[in-house]
Amino acid sequence: MSQGRRILHVEDVPSIRLVTRLALERIGGFEVLSCESGAQALLHAADFAPDLILLDAMLPQMDGTQLLRHLAERLDLREIPVVFLTGNTDPARRAELLAVGACEVLVKPFDPRQLAGRLEAILQQARAPSYPAL
Repeated sequence: MSQGRRILHVEDVPSIRLVTRLALERIGGFEVLSCESGAQALLHAADFAPDLILLDAMLPQMDGTQLLRHLAERLDLREIPVVFLTGNTDPARRAELLAVGACEVLVKPFDPRQLAGRLEAILQQARAPSYPAL
């Protein structure tokens, strides 16, 4: 069992992929599967069984929203929080990413020292019961 510590990260820029993976593994203690393309993510997602999916919104061949739709065919995304990373700060684009199923949209550039904490908070919120405790 993964104990909520597995992140599938999809990013096509090698330097961002490396910084993100190092920040999540070393600071956050997460297990990270970094993929450079949507095709690679689709190939490994089900076997990796992520607890959170961190997607670049702008990927070549298959953008983040297309990838999310394909992942939804293979994984139960109601159980897996999805977070987009994007350099696009347009409010309409943010709304679009949230509408396709993301629970959060983070903006690049991001602070690597804070990324793990932000994703941990998203995971905790996703695990919280949606009904009031008695």
